[in-house]
Amino acid sequence: MKIEFCFNRKFNFRFMNQKIEFAERLKQAMLAAGYEARPGVLEKEFNTRYWGRAVTFQAVSRWLKGLSIPEQDKLQVLADWLKIEPQILRFGGEAVLSVQEKKKRWEDAIAGPEREVMEAFLSLPAAQKKVAREVILALAKASDAPKT
Repeated sequence: MKIEFCFNRKFNFRFMNQKIEFAERLKQAMLAAGYEARPGVLEKEFNTRYWGRAVTFQAVSRWLKGLSIPEQDKLQVLADWLKIEPQILRFGGEAVLSVQEKKKRWEDAIAGPEREVMEAFLSLPAAQKKVAREVILALAKASDAPKT
């Protein structure tokens, strides 16, 4: 019970930080686009661009105060309006760079025959992927076994 409570507190705290960080990025994007970072401005400008049900003043206030993060469709409208990549608006530039860096390391590490094998693996049906994964893991385990 105690461990679960600690985990939930850490998770909630981290998510609260994400909301606050999103609010700061939203405010900065509004200012950079030439708009005041105020709920009335955000409500008006957002609702003129959004094709769904209009958002309320209270909802956009929560976005700007760091109390909530809009759903993906609304985030996309905000990003298009403010001329910022949606993933940067949602997660920040550092997170996007981190993902790109990891992807580049992976692409640099896999070349030639290994890339061909990985592409073939990815094209397999799920059942065959499972078998291939088990074979590879068994080979890796056998190569780690002490030699006698």
